[in-house]
Amino acid sequence: MPQMNKGGKFVFGRSLIRSDGSVRLPPQAVEEYRIADEGKVYLFTGSKITGGFCVTRKGLLHPSKLGHILDEVPQLLDYTSSASDFIRCKGRAYCWTDISPTGTIRLTSEMMDFLELRAEMCLLSIRSSDIAFTMGAKGPLLEKAENYGGEIPLF
Repeated sequence: MPQMNKGGKFVFGRSLIRSDGSVRLPPQAVEEYRIADEGKVYLFTGSKITGGFCVTRKGLLHPSKLGHILDEVPQLLDYTSSASDFIRCKGRAYCWTDISPTGTIRLTSEMMDFLELRAEMCLLSIRSSDIAFTMGAKGPLLEKAENYGGEIPLF
């Protein structure tokens, strides 16, 4: 998958939010982050510019410099909060949800409302860091992807 410009962000592909809220994450992102290994993932709000959400898992988040978030919000750490309930912490909002072995998640209508997403939107999967990738919904990277001359696969 391309870097849309030299030194730019790496893009895994695009994912469609289907009418039932399901989103198939790009296979390369699923593999690189081993995102489906634990059967659950954390979603947290994306940047103000890109919107959407970031995706990670406990095995990546907890040992990282952001792991204190899970320690401060034990209902996220032990998955006792409701799966679709976003909890605010340190300027972002976090929730957890189940993920299929092939990398499909389901956004509830409450999650989509909270994240300002809707069915039939395409999200751009962007490598963000070594602990999470972003499913971006707006901004300059999405505009650049729309004008990109090469192929960006849709999942």
